[in-house]
This record gives sequence, C-alpha cells and structure tokens, in this order.
Amino acid sequence: MDFELSEDHLMMRDWAREFADKRLAEIAEELDATGELPEDLLAEMGELGYFGLLAPEKYGGQEIDTLSYALVIEELSKKCAGVAICLSVQNSLVIQAINIYGTDEQKEKYLPKLASGEFIGSYSLSEPNAGTDAGSLKTTAILDGDNYILNGTKSWVTSAQYAKVFAVFVLTNPEAGSKGISCLLIEPGTDGMSLGAAEKKMGLKCSDTREVSFLDAKVPKSNLLGEEGKGFKIALSLLDNGRVGVAAQSLGIAQAAYDEALSYSKERKQFGQPICNFQAIQFKLADMAMRIDAARLMTYRAAVLKDAEGRHSKEISMAKLFASETANWVANQAVQIHGGYGYVKEYPVERYFRDARVTEIYEGTSEAQRIVISRDLLKD
Repeated sequence: MDFELSEDHLMMRDWAREFADKRLAEIAEELDATGELPEDLLAEMGELGYFGLLAPEKYGGQEIDTLSYALVIEELSKKCAGVAICLSVQNSLVIQAINIYGTDEQKEKYLPKLASGEFIGSYSLSEPNAGTDAGSLKTTAILDGDNYILNGTKSWVTSAQYAKVFAVFVLTNPEAGSKGISCLLIEPGTDGMSLGAAEKKMGLKCSDTREVSFLDAKVPKSNLLGEEGKGFKIALSLLDNGRVGVAAQSLGIAQAAYDEALSYSKERKQFGQPICNFQAIQFKLADMAMRIDAARLMTYRAAVLKDAEGRHSKEISMAKLFASETANWVANQAVQIHGGYGYVKEYPVERYFRDARVTEIYEGTSEAQRIVISRDLLKD
C-alpha cells in the first residue's frame, strides 16, 4: 500500500494551502464575528474554481478525484471551517445530485453556473421534526397539472442566503412514506417561498444556516430531479459524498488546533520553563498527534474508496465518525493547554473548539454513524 500522495494530489493540496494561508487566515476572525461571507470572497473563490471542484470539465468544473477534494477541504478548514462547509455542500451534495440524477437540460442549466460560482447551491433535507429520521419529513409537493404545490418547512439549510438553486426533498405521495419522497430543484424568488432568520450558532458562524418555508409555492414539474418517489434513495446515495467532506473538514480543524497548541506550549512559560517540558503537556501533544494521524489515514482511505467500485459506506462512516470525534477531542485538549487564554477569542483555539462541535452532528450524527457501521458488521 502506497501512503505517499501523488504529484497531482500534492499540487491540489498546496494550491488550497496557499489560498488558505494568504486569503482566509487574515479574515477568519472577522468572518466569525460578522457571520457573513463577503461577496468579493465568494467571487474570488468562484474564479479560482473552488465552487466547481467536483463538477465535470464539460460544464466548466475541475472534475478532480475525491482524494484531491478531501485535501482541499482539509486545507481550507485549517483556516476557516465555515468557508469549507459552504464548498462541501456545493460540491458533494448539490453538484453531485444534479450530475448523477439530473436530466441533460437540468445539467446544462445549472452545472456551468454552479461550477463557476455564479450559482451557489443549497441542500434541503432536514425539517424541524425530521433530522436523523429523514424519512419522516412532512413537506409536501402535490402535483397540480404541470406544477407541484409545496407546503412545509426545511431546517438547517446551509448557504440559504446566497443560494441560487435549492435541492429540496419533499413528499409527492404522502401515503407512501419514505417511498413517496422526491427531490425538486427550486430557485429563490419562487412565489410562496421564504427564508427565515439566520440561525445564531455556536460555531461556523460565517456559514449561513436558516429555515426555508413554502406556502402554496408553485414549482414546475420539469424541476423534478430524478424519478418521482426516488428522493429518499437519492438522499441516501449522496450521504457518502457529504461525509467524506465533513471528515476532511474535521481533520483540518483538528490539525489547526494541534498546531496552535504545539506552538503555544513552546512559548508559554510556567515555573521557569516552557510548558512543553512538562510530561503532562507532552502526553497531550502525543495523543493529539496520534489521533490526527489515524483520522487522516481513515479520511484519505474513505476518499479513495469513494471513487472505487461498489459502496463503501462502512469505511466512510468510520472516517466521518472518527475524524469528527478527533476534532472535538483535539480542540478540547488545545483549549486545556492554553489554559485561561484558550477560553478567550484572542486565541484561535476558542474558535476551533466551537467550530468542531457540529461535525459530530451534521451529515449524520455520531450515533447514526455507529448504526451504519454496526449494520454492515452484522449483515449476513
């Protein structure tokens, strides 16, 4: 087994690292404070190709492999995990959904604009009473002639403020339960569609998150993505894409927290010497480095398997679970090493601690990942 990255992978990693260091590092705290992504930053990232990492070349995308994609998300997350998750949703969920399940007309209409960053996409599956149990969603889309009439509310919609196309999962046949779920592509400005206020979150503050509501909203039948009644299968098939992205995001947060803790431990002096000389701190650093290394191996393996034949949900869930729990554990240790200074915004580990928390929740909770893994282990 070759553990060395190829020249192409190293090039993608270094490209993202340079952008993160030169562009994101200097504004990360500002983005966290304002809770917004500036238009000039979004435009610049569009021009550089970040919004079309996984889009086909024929539609203007970069069409990189999943390992390259994971490397990019990891590097960006080291400086600003909020920016990274916007790109992750764009690429691993919205672009992939349209590329895999869209008609030729839908691909021609949306993929070039998504790839260039002219359009930002949102993915709308969860609802106020349908989180992990996504199959119990209640938003309806009843066919009336050539249009669906939508009613309901979607929750935790990433990038809703900026989005120009939403992939929305709805019940087109309420009597059929999860087998009656379909996916519609909806653009903002649709009559009867409205956005709620931005959620006041613990972390990832510059990543816009809010509810999207529909009241007798009319959406053309031609906006159906894939087949009617196949929406739940579409959602499940895309989960592996999103989980690789979150694993990479978690890895980036963990690495950044560790780097800060290591540097601080060499500078901070107590009892007449740097605190890195004390075995208690050395053991923390050793455990942090070990867990990050393991998370990196699992995440990179998951990315490679994502492009291999067959489904590899177990390995991908393992990577997402371990990397997200590692990010939280490492960030917690980084704050502890900083002591009181880790609890104030002057030091970035405070932000890493907040940003890490959601990685164990979205794209499937840690508990949901353990269900996926255990079911695979116990299957006949």
